[in-house]
Amino acid sequence: MCVDAEFKSLENKVSQFVALCQRLRAENHQLRQQFIVAQNENKQLASKIADAKTRLESLLMQIPEEEI
Repeated sequence: MCVDAEFKSLENKVSQFVALCQRLRAENHQLRQQFIVAQNENKQLASKIADAKTRLESLLMQIPEEEI
């Protein structure tokens, strides 16, 4: 009986380990997807900042300098 109990315990532990691996893989996949979305958003924001900088520099060039 002791061998059966040990085998059942090991079987349960292996099942728990497999379930944990599956959950971690799903979470890892989800995190990778979120990372890709965040990278794309970051690229878009960087582009908007660069555009705003260019427009601001252009506007600053149009302001006449005051004569002293």
